[in-house]
Amino acid sequence: MNMFIQSECQWKQENGSAMHQWIKQQANPNPNEVDIVVYGALLSYANGASSKAQYPTAFRKAWPGFQSYNLDEQVNLRALSVVDIGDVAILEKDRMLSESAIEAAAENLSIAYQRSFTCLIGGDHTITAHSIKGIKNAFPQDRIGIIQIDTHLDARNQEEIGLAQDSPIHQLIAAGVVEGRHVYNVGLHGFFNSPEMIHYAKEQGIHMITLKQMRRDGIQLTIREMLRQLMYEVDRIYVSVDLDALDIVFACDVPAASPGGLTAYELFDILKLIGENEGVRHIDFVYADPKEGILRPETVKIGVTAFLQWLTGIQLDHRNRISKKGKVML
Repeated sequence: MNMFIQSECQWKQENGSAMHQWIKQQANPNPNEVDIVVYGALLSYANGASSKAQYPTAFRKAWPGFQSYNLDEQVNLRALSVVDIGDVAILEKDRMLSESAIEAAAENLSIAYQRSFTCLIGGDHTITAHSIKGIKNAFPQDRIGIIQIDTHLDARNQEEIGLAQDSPIHQLIAAGVVEGRHVYNVGLHGFFNSPEMIHYAKEQGIHMITLKQMRRDGIQLTIREMLRQLMYEVDRIYVSVDLDALDIVFACDVPAASPGGLTAYELFDILKLIGENEGVRHIDFVYADPKEGILRPETVKIGVTAFLQWLTGIQLDHRNRISKKGKVML
């Protein structure tokens, strides 16, 4: 079985500034010509049973509605080479094989595209653990740091509750893939984490940054300080964006969205700042799939904008580096 399959949503390659025109869809792009590799994982247990994730396909279908130019930051994302290589070939009814396929895909991409950033579109939060395991397989000596943008700690004990999509952090710590002190959870708020899970997080040294604390101290200051700390502690940083971190007003069809979460603007600002840090090599966007019905276009558009804000940060970082080199030469 091939590691990747062609996405259900394919766009004709043509010149233009809309997303579907400047993002290439190629199975085997030249590693020397790719800045960002995008791929999907159609694994979803949002409704408690295996089903095909809606978001990766909906994400691609929304591309014609977005242009490459960010008016707020005055940057053109067409300067970046972004390639969509398709979806991980999974077996919906075989969870273990599907998870192994995601792990193998992440490992192979990390080795083949070492100079590129990788972006995984899911799917539920299960894929995060297996993506990070694959990256660790590719670089066993590297210390991996995690920034988890989420309302929940996602650190439930699988031995007690069985397989669950909301325990990737516990999986990774238990397997020795990451250390708790290298995990930063951003967006925690309200009444959505059990005392037992909070106790476990404290025991493991997980950094719990509440939304109230971040708003009080300032989002930019909080994110920059977090990135600064991680850059000292680890070799590569992985960011997981669980869309249930958004306030339910912005993502009412996301299964675990809750009152008092991030505003869309706050999420966009966070992702731009993250994109500006070259130590962040990997990112995923997960858990958009509703328990019932079709994913709302409003939620999809917020997710696509969040992705573009991350790309904006990368392009701003590139531009700043070129500018600094030019000043040195002068």
